[in-house]
Amino acid sequence: MSEFTEEQLQKYSRQIILPEVGGKGQKKLLNAKVFIVGAGGLGCPVGYYLTGAGIGRITIIDNDTVELSNLQRQIAHSVKSLGKLKVDSVSETFKNLNPDVNIVGIPQKITKDNIMDLIKNHDIVVDGSDNFPTRYLVNDACVMLKKPLVSGAILKFEGHVTTIIPGQGHCYRCLFEEMPPPGLVPSCQEAGVIGAIPGVIGSLQAIEVIKLILGKGDVLKNTLLIYDALKTTFRKVKIPKNPDCPVCGSNPTITELLDYDAEYCAAH
Repeated sequence: MSEFTEEQLQKYSRQIILPEVGGKGQKKLLNAKVFIVGAGGLGCPVGYYLTGAGIGRITIIDNDTVELSNLQRQIAHSVKSLGKLKVDSVSETFKNLNPDVNIVGIPQKITKDNIMDLIKNHDIVVDGSDNFPTRYLVNDACVMLKKPLVSGAILKFEGHVTTIIPGQGHCYRCLFEEMPPPGLVPSCQEAGVIGAIPGVIGSLQAIEVIKLILGKGDVLKNTLLIYDALKTTFRKVKIPKNPDCPVCGSNPTITELLDYDAEYCAAH
């Protein structure tokens, strides 16, 4: 235990006391590098709880600025953040919570040209994006680089989360092989979302990340966990790995990243 400062022992005492964590597990958390896509509804709670847990390095990418309509659900922002870049706002919040953690904010859009370089030096990727082109881009890049991916999505009173471990189970394209055509699935902006839903799903994503780092418990591999707030139900759906998946199958047809925005717009 001498490798921790007195302040760290106090700060992480509620975790270190857990037999599944202990000093060894806390050291793993402090050495871990996590990449979060999106500093919005999901990225805020994921980043907040991972910061509190003492993840060594958290990189978060988003090119949006904070708007008043964000504050109903994006808990790392406040009225003082209005007009600021979201990554600057969350970086300030997370650093105030835990100065131990190295927070890196990237005020860019994630694209096929930058994603590989951005995620390659991280242990785990978390997808908190709000659109299909980004979701498929992140999935494909993680499969190609063999990076574990914790993916979440929210809409109205519902949300779902799944954990993708390339080579060991399904990927997002095993579940949804192709992007739905534009307009088929409404966005949160079009259909709305209850503010606590991303809090629930983002917290589940943070737990999945922590379990992956610690190597403890059962992660949502080959499983989609669906939360329905109106019915107060959690439902698990088994997602088998598709041997014919175009990106993670035996003979993949997608072997390099595509122009996902163009593919999505051409889908109708």
